[in-house]
This record gives sequence, structure tokens and C-alpha cells, in this order.
Amino acid sequence: MKIPIGIVDDHQLFLKSLALMLESFNNYSVVLMAINGKDLQEKISKENLPAIMLIDVNMPVMDGIATATWLKKNYPSIKLVALSMNDTDKTIIAMLKAGCCSYLLKDTHPDAFEKALHEIYLKGFHNADASNINYSMLLRSEKEKISLKEREKKFLQYACSELSYKEIASLMNVGERTVDGYREILFKKFNVQTRIGLILEAIRRDLVDL
Repeated sequence: MKIPIGIVDDHQLFLKSLALMLESFNNYSVVLMAINGKDLQEKISKENLPAIMLIDVNMPVMDGIATATWLKKNYPSIKLVALSMNDTDKTIIAMLKAGCCSYLLKDTHPDAFEKALHEIYLKGFHNADASNINYSMLLRSEKEKISLKEREKKFLQYACSELSYKEIASLMNVGERTVDGYREILFKKFNVQTRIGLILEAIRRDLVDL
């Protein structure tokens, strides 16, 4: 049985092209398409409920953040995925805080896109930044916690907000170079290369609450 999937995107050419691509995958069936959050609210029902919802960030009438927030509240079983050309930290963090379990860029290769969806469906999570992680090994050691010093824990919590690194340095009463040092240490400990990758791993390991 194919996995039901929904798409919310105001660019109708992209919307229909993405739907065709998803239908070409063996395991997915597009059951719902909407051009913004308000349109989605009018169309969604128990009869067309998707397992995964792809949500564009920038939309008129009702944007991705508002849409994800509404879906998280009203349909908590749906796995929400931010979909955007915008990969700025602030935007992605806002979507994660709204309830998304992952984000995918619109220029992702179809093979990588399909692989990400498969992982999201099975695990409820995908972190492209940590794709080099051996997940079978990771699952065996899931209960093992990363050792963090108190200042590193504090930095991690701040990093999982929409604060800039300069603002984090001010709140921690340290210089920006010190914050850069915390960032590099945590990137190494979590085996990631970006702030978003760090946030996703922190969430997955239940180390922070957004």
C-alpha cells in the first residue's frame, strides 16, 4: 500500500511537478495538494489524510509557519516537512519550532529526496547534514548520551533558538570567538557541519525543547 503524501505550495507549476515526481516513486501517492494553509484547511479531511505533509515556507494568505502550527495542533499524527529554497537558519528554526521534523530544499536531487522521505516515514526524522552517520550503529547506541559541559549545554539551548551568534555571545557574557569555539566543539561531538544539523540532532536526542 502506497504512503499518502500531501503538498502545500503556492507555486502551482512546482506543486504539480513535485506531485508528478512523487507519483513516479514506487512507494508514494499524492492525496492532497493546496496552494496555502487556508486552502489546505478547506481541503483536508479524514478521507485524504497524508502520512507526510510537505510545506512551503513562503506562501501568501497563510504561510508555512502558520500552516505547520495549525497542522501540529489539529493533525499531530502527520509528519511535517519544511520545503523551501530558503535555507537561512532563522527560517528553518522557525519551521522546526512550528512542528516540522525536517526540512528539504527544493533543489534536492530526486534520489536524495526519495531517500529522505523514506527515512522520515520510518523514523519520523531526517537530518541531511548528518547523512554520513551510520544509523544502524547510532540506533544501537541510542541511549548513549553525548557528554556536554554546562557551558556547552547553555550554548546548545541558545543555538536552538532564533538568536544570532553575536546575541548568544552577549547573553553568555563571552566574546564571539568563544562562542565560535563552543560551536566547533559541538559540531564535532554531534558529527554535523551546520547549525541546523546541530539543532536536528539535539532534538532527535531529546537534549532540547524548541
